Amino acid sequence: MCSFNKRALLLALGVLLVLWQGVAQAAGYIDVLDLPAKPSALASRSPLLDLAQAGKRLVAVGQRGHIVYSDDAGKAWQQAAVPVSSDLSAVHFPSAEQGWAVGNDGVVLHSSDAGMTWNKQLDGRQVGELVLKHYSALASAEPANEQWATLAAEGQRLIEEGADKPLLDVWFANDQLGYVIGVFNLILRTTDGGQSWTPFQDRTDNPQGLHLNAIAFTGDALYIAGEQGLLRKWDASLERFIALETPYEGSYFGIVGQPGEVLAYGLRGHVFRSTDGGYSWAQLDSGLQVSISTALLDGSGRYRLFSQAGHMLLSGAGNSPLQLVAQTAQSPVAGAALGSNGELALVGSRGVRTLPIE
Repeated sequence: MCSFNKRALLLALGVLLVLWQGVAQAAGYIDVLDLPAKPSALASRSPLLDLAQAGKRLVAVGQRGHIVYSDDAGKAWQQAAVPVSSDLSAVHFPSAEQGWAVGNDGVVLHSSDAGMTWNKQLDGRQVGELVLKHYSALASAEPANEQWATLAAEGQRLIEEGADKPLLDVWFANDQLGYVIGVFNLILRTTDGGQSWTPFQDRTDNPQGLHLNAIAFTGDALYIAGEQGLLRKWDASLERFIALETPYEGSYFGIVGQPGEVLAYGLRGHVFRSTDGGYSWAQLDSGLQVSISTALLDGSGRYRLFSQAGHMLLSGAGNSPLQLVAQTAQSPVAGAALGSNGELALVGSRGVRTLPIE
């Protein structure tokens, strides 16, 4: 899901967007939150940051609100109708029809037709008010609890800062229950398919307010990965994301796994494996000094990890080492998914490409 420091790429794209907005303002400024994504024949070749399966369909998201989808395993792409021009960072489909995408400006988009059309459920102009209202109510009910007042003040700060609140990842268990996460411990949960959202800052062990980069369910548990070695795991009995100790203090950009096993990967080629629910970790030697940006399980149950430079690493389950897969050509990878034909579909700064699985 979340990729090769997507925030770095989004920052670069943001600079371009500011320049574009400057031109737009001269002709009558329209906020990107109110400006539908512009149709472009080059949308599938523009920078894309994430990719997901929607049944047999592939759906990719990227800069300026571009969302494209393919029904032939990535050979041909069509552009979706999107109501915003904000850069989009992540997409997830819990079912073939229902999907969510998130990005800059606190944007949360929803599709009920497998990614062909999208509607906006939330944006950064509403997030601060939502946080302030939620924690102010708790502060009124429990005035002796200083945590509520602190979080209510955070909501006021979010309002004063405006709409600029990057969301970095999204995960839904089904068409009702889901989470969106982002910078400075921004995390919201919905139990009604995005019609309403509950701030979850108080349910996440993150006193430093570190950025939350990725959220994923591995087959055993729901995990969050972030900066400065942050890994959190959902504890159903405590109803909160609890802290996990890891041997690395750099940023994690993603999590992938299957029952009995989870891999966390991130900055400078670091990859760690846990077989006890995240309570102990062993490092895997990637042989790379560049960041691992995204990963998936292929149809044979093997892990495929990709770097920000386009390297592909392959590993089986258990104690299998990581092996570098030779490629005739490579380019930066931000997101990966399996096509309906079993081939790999990859997205990055150069748009979409496909690779056969050998």
